[in-house]
Amino acid sequence: MTYLSKSAARPWRVCLLAGVAAAALSVCASALADFTRLGQLQEKGFSISAEARLLDSSAPVTLGSLNPERQMAPASVTKAYMAAALLNRFGPQHRFTSQLVSSGHIDNGVLRGDLVFEGGGDPGLTTENLWRLVQRLQLAGVREVDGALVVSQWRFGPVECITSDRCNARARVTNAYSAPLSSAGVNFGNWCVNVAPSSVAGEPARTGLCDSQQPLIAIDNQVVTRPANSGTEISAERITDERGDMMRLTGQISTNAMAQDIYRGASDAAEETAQVLLGMLNQAGIVVRDPWRLTTMQPAGSARRLAAVDSQPLQELLLRTMNYSNNYMADVLALNLVQTPQAQLRQAGAAIETYAQQLPGHGPLTLYSGSGLTTENRTSAHGVNVMLEDMYRQSALFPSFVAAFQSPANGVMRFIKRGSPTFQNNVMLKTGTLNQPFAVRAAAGYFRTATGRWGVFSVLVNGSGNTPYLSWPEVLDPLSLDLDAMILAN
Repeated sequence: MTYLSKSAARPWRVCLLAGVAAAALSVCASALADFTRLGQLQEKGFSISAEARLLDSSAPVTLGSLNPERQMAPASVTKAYMAAALLNRFGPQHRFTSQLVSSGHIDNGVLRGDLVFEGGGDPGLTTENLWRLVQRLQLAGVREVDGALVVSQWRFGPVECITSDRCNARARVTNAYSAPLSSAGVNFGNWCVNVAPSSVAGEPARTGLCDSQQPLIAIDNQVVTRPANSGTEISAERITDERGDMMRLTGQISTNAMAQDIYRGASDAAEETAQVLLGMLNQAGIVVRDPWRLTTMQPAGSARRLAAVDSQPLQELLLRTMNYSNNYMADVLALNLVQTPQAQLRQAGAAIETYAQQLPGHGPLTLYSGSGLTTENRTSAHGVNVMLEDMYRQSALFPSFVAAFQSPANGVMRFIKRGSPTFQNNVMLKTGTLNQPFAVRAAAGYFRTATGRWGVFSVLVNGSGNTPYLSWPEVLDPLSLDLDAMILAN
């Protein structure tokens, strides 16, 4: 854990030993409360936009600033804008509904027509929700479908990729976060494969899909079982060709290791939903006569609901999205802000821009997505703080909003567990990270001062093609010292 250095703490001691009055002590302490330490990154070629100010005074009180109006890439700090825009539009308790509908009628257990899954834009839709839909379909009296399973992604999907990660992932991918986007996606657009050791060393590991007993996609299993305590190292890649998606697994797993779930983005989120849902219908004994198909058309007005499932409340979806910086969830949520069918990411960004531009004094803002995956997103530290302050002053929304920020002492991201106890326990933040085409390290959020006053801060650090890689300690260590001084001075 990093504490204030002796040199940084010495001016405090000088003030105290001088026996100055309380007002003078505040002035003396405030002399240390700026972004001096963070600003040293500028000498290494990095650009910075930073600002911190108090919120609970009649007039704005700026504690420190560095180029606060400069337009910079915020990376995943964009998600704070996304969360604020959604809470203002829908409210914390809003839920997104996914449903099974049909224009056909039920005749002695047979649905005479297509069964349509209408995606509701739920970013947290899982196979558990699909099982509930299937169960409720059975309760509606459906035992057979005399038609096809149709997956409708009329709200949005397929969504055009705007980053190289998602574009490349259409053919092959080695991660989960580059999953394609759809209002009808399930399991965050990922395939999940379970890998378990064989009982005998030297034999192939046992594998299967996490969410289906049926072989919906091919699994190229090259994982070998090793003797107990040999260690487990598994690499996985989803590859797509004319035959469809395939998961290729390599590596080893020990005989005494726990089974592992491996997630990799699908090539088409709506197609994955169709395959998984059809498999569940078959397992439940509901026979579907025709092959499944996808559509971007809205179900006919005559279609009636047969089964439905609601998402978690928006405030819970935002908690998961912000805490884990889930890019799939963030972009799906942002796409829900677009009021016209077949929404695209730039439209979602524009919807967030419209929200922010109504905030007095915000300044310019350019957003190409709600996740912040692209360096084309641009805002300023001052603009971020204007948004944070507006949310602070909305007493009905602020509890849901601030709960999605992380405390360094208790957050789920280990890399933020740095700095002094003051920084660890008096700050709540959202971070943003990008490495290509240049380094971005961003952090923004709230702090409580030594006397219990509320403040906001925003720090955007951008590199260039000529600057080296920037590690998080290089940003968080000086930032924590700067914020410490501001917190203790007020």
